[in-house]
Amino acid sequence: MSAEVLMEALSLDHAFHALSDGNRRAILALVRTGHRPVGEIASELGLSQQIVSHHLKVLREAGLVSGTRSGTRHLYAVRVEGLAVGKAFFDDFWPERLTRLKNAIEGAGVGEDDG
Repeated sequence: MSAEVLMEALSLDHAFHALSDGNRRAILALVRTGHRPVGEIASELGLSQQIVSHHLKVLREAGLVSGTRSGTRHLYAVRVEGLAVGKAFFDDFWPERLTRLKNAIEGAGVGEDDG
């Protein structure tokens, strides 16, 4: 296995692990619209700032969020590049499924004129 393939697999493992937790998925949904401070995320989800900070650390290590500082506040936002690993994984499944769907539709004569 090449180093590049191994790195992709490791990145995918980290992303899926990070997304396996419901709180982390909820955090990701909150920060997808823009930079949000830890306290705001915690308040919105009814979690402690300590718990949110832990989840953000996991998301950041998986490359799914980025953090910046604004004065004394830490702001977090989605890293679209981090989500690309998971998207690429699932995109690999679509060509085969779309081909099967196309063949099934053509085989059933769906969309053909009756005239």
